[in-house]
Order: sequence, then structure tokens, then C-alpha cells
Amino acid sequence: MIKSIIHRHLTREEISMWTGRVSFFISMVLTLLVSQPSLADDLRPPHIFIAGDSTAASYQEEDHQGWGAQLQSYFDEQQVTVNNRARGGRSSRTFITEGLWQALIEDVESGDLVLIQFGHNDAGEINDDRRARGSLPGLGNEQTDIANQVTGKDETVYTFGHYIRQMVADVRAQDATPILLSLTARNRWDQGRIERRNGQYGYWMHQLAWELETPFIDVTNLVADKLEKLGPAKVAELYPKDHTHFNGAGAEIHAETIVSALKGLRPSLAADLYSDKGREVIAYDWTFLRLPVVATPEKTSIFMVGDSTVRNGWGDGAGGQWGWGDFLGDYLENDSYNLVNRAIGGFSSRTFVTGGHWQRALNMTRPGDYVLIQFGHNDSAALNDDQRARGTIDGISEAQETIDNMLTGKTETVHTYGWYLRKMIGEAMAQGVTPILFTPVPRKIWDDSGDKIARPDDSYPQWARQVASISGVKLIDLHELVGQRYDELGPEKVEAFFADEHTHTSLEGAKFTAEIVADKLADWLQ
Repeated sequence: MIKSIIHRHLTREEISMWTGRVSFFISMVLTLLVSQPSLADDLRPPHIFIAGDSTAASYQEEDHQGWGAQLQSYFDEQQVTVNNRARGGRSSRTFITEGLWQALIEDVESGDLVLIQFGHNDAGEINDDRRARGSLPGLGNEQTDIANQVTGKDETVYTFGHYIRQMVADVRAQDATPILLSLTARNRWDQGRIERRNGQYGYWMHQLAWELETPFIDVTNLVADKLEKLGPAKVAELYPKDHTHFNGAGAEIHAETIVSALKGLRPSLAADLYSDKGREVIAYDWTFLRLPVVATPEKTSIFMVGDSTVRNGWGDGAGGQWGWGDFLGDYLENDSYNLVNRAIGGFSSRTFVTGGHWQRALNMTRPGDYVLIQFGHNDSAALNDDQRARGTIDGISEAQETIDNMLTGKTETVHTYGWYLRKMIGEAMAQGVTPILFTPVPRKIWDDSGDKIARPDDSYPQWARQVASISGVKLIDLHELVGQRYDELGPEKVEAFFADEHTHTSLEGAKFTAEIVADKLADWLQ
């Protein structure tokens, strides 16, 4: 299994030092793995095991079915066996203490996959005379000793993170691959939006995936996107029993979503392992990025959307390259906000919209949140080619051009840079989310004098300023603010701020930019 190279518990400084020593090698290897995975690198598990609760377990009930019961139909039974060990009512703790995990792990062999999904029951009571199944909240090393009222035995209870770490370690000891999943979606609605912030278990799974260098599937948000399109009435038909447990049709939606996400791993499962039904599932190609989720439900969230200058590559500093969005929290002196960096490298304002990434980020917001929008670096590319087809029409007018997209094979109407920005701004405001527009960060390109950053006369910085003025939204003129500071420091000092020729910042450069962003945001967020 190809793993992320950075352990999340390292400090940023340690990460920078480490990546600097092997940056060129890692950059080349990751580029090859992402763009041209070989068939030899495909995962070929003989078994896919499932560890989970009632939302994954198999049942013979019309009003209740777990997604694990449906998963086998997506795979060729002659090559892959889905072994669903999920059990209703269990938490990460009781799945282990009751011996269910040990029975599973004894059957796991080299090359297998183990899908791990818990959280619905971990918030229960730690000790009572009914179930005593709760785990301590969080990812720390806390523990508490109890005389278990259900088992009558003394027990040391640990955190949710402790139990998941044990499972991951056990799977790896078998030379198998663990995959962590966030919770299934619940049928709870508020003002036309389905619940996405069911405690912190999804966030904790995401953090554990980074810490333990495992794949992560954000089941909650991917399924919620589908359910919101159906609407409350149709979704209610999928949850006839209660707000947590779904029927066969609901299980099918969850299973299909998980298969779609599995196809987005790097490396992915070998294509010939799927059944005809499985091959028809459209891949969610971005699973491997492990994009952030909301941490604390009750807090206001600040979302970031943009390109690689906001979140670069896998978000792990490969090649020494970092985006400023990964460090905003280091300088924003306010713990009242979730920071959710959903930027993806290589995208323009157009392809971030057409690729569905904007809608996915917007779906995660709720009224009162903020979204920081920065595009421009990739908008100058070709409108139509067979490589990326990501360019936008210059300016902010209503000009448009219809193309037969050589990359997607579909007819598409391409708009101006300003049109896509206005679309994002308008849709955010319609949902009660406050958009803040950014001009693109400057490149390390000096003017003819050699001591000032070159400023374009009529390009993306000017167009972003015009859109902000017309739309009446706040603007952080990052192009000028950072450019001015670069001018003051001069070429020699600015050189250390970049990890490539002129576009992608180093750890030091990303932090430099993040501090400027935080300083401008501070007054608006108070």
C-alpha cells in the first residue's frame, strides 16, 4: 500500500526538514503514482473485511439493512470475498472487548482490506447496566477504570482514538490494508439541509487517517450530497425504522458511495476485481487527497477553496511545497472557528465548479460560515485540450464559448473568470455563507528593475478586485499585500519562500502568506 509520507504528529518544522532532504525524489515518485499508476501497483485483495456497527451489519429485515450486506454485489465473487463482520450495537470499544475484533483479525491475511467504521455507539454511556459501550471522547491517551455493570468485570476504558489505533496496528501486523470510514448519514434535517456534523467522530477518523497514514473515506458527506438531492420526503422512505438505520435501498446508496470512493484511492483496486455492477459505478477520483472535514459541530467554519497555492498536492508538503491554507490556524488567534481547507491543486475557477468540488464544499457549510475564494493561477490555461481543459475566458464579462471538451468528451459552455467567481459568491450568499474573495498570490517573477515583483496590468488580480467591488463582498488583495512585502524583503530573502521556480511556496513562504491572511481576517471575524 502506498502511504502518505508525513505523520501528522510531527511539527511543521520537522516536516519541512524531513521533506527537504528527499523533496526531489518524493515529488517525482508521487507525480508518477498519481498520474500513471501501473497495473502492478493495483490493490488485489482476496478478502474485504468490514468492522462496524448496525449501519454496516447484515440483516434479514425489510426496514433495516446495513451497507456491508450490499458490498459483495459490486465485486467479482470469483476473485474477492466480502466478509462482513459488523455487529449491531457495538462501539469501537465493545467490538474489541467482546472478542469480535480478535475473531476478525485472526482471519485476515496478507493483501486483504479491512474497512473500519465506528462512532454511532461510541458516544453512549461508559458504564451502565444496559450496554456500557461508550468510549472516552477524542484521540488522546486518557483512560478510566470501571467495574463494568454489564460484564461484572473490572475494565480500563480508553479513548475512541486508542481503539481505532489498535485496529489499524493489528491489520498492518497481518500485512493487510486498513481503511477508515466516517459515519453513515442520519435522516435528520434542519432548514432543508441534512445532518453532516454528527459529533466529532468523522473528524477524529480523518485525523487518525492522517496520523496513521491510512486511506480515509468521508462517507458522511458523500452520502449526504446524494440524499439532499432526493429531499426529505424520499429520504424518509429510506429510513423507515428511525433516523439512523436505513432499509435495503438506503444501504445500496451507502455501498455504492463507498465503492465509488474506493475507486479514488491511490493505488486503487484492480479494475477487473469489480462485477459488472461495480464497473458501472463512477469513481470519486479524489479519495486519496483525504480532504478535511468539519471538526467541531457547534463552531462556525471557515472554508477555503482554491488551487495549489492554498493547498498543494496531497496536503503533506511533498517536494517541500505547501499552500498557505494549511497554516492559517497558526496565526488566526481565535479558537471559535473550524478551518476546513478544501482547495485542490491544478484546478481553475472553472474546473473547481464543473468538477463538483465547489458544490461539495458548499454542501458542507451552514448559515453563518465563511468561505475564502482564491483562483487565477490555472485560469490562463487552454480552454480546450486533452490534458486538463481548465482555462477560462479572460475578464469578468458575460462572454461565453461552447466547446466539445476534448478531455471529458462532453459539450460544455465556458464562461469568463469573473463569471465563475460571481457564481461561487452568489451561491454562497444564497446559503447564508459569507464569501471573502482573494486575488491570486504573486509568483516569484521580478520586473525589469530586478527588485520588485512584476504586477500585471489587466489580469486576474484586477478582475478579482472588480468582481469584489461589483458583488459587494470583502476582498483580501493577496497579490498586492504579499507583493509589497516581497518588494521590501528583496530577491535574496524571498528565494527561501519558494519550493519551485516561481509558483509554489515552501513551508516558510506558506507561513509568511498565512500570517498576512490571518492579519486581514482578524478584524472581520471579531
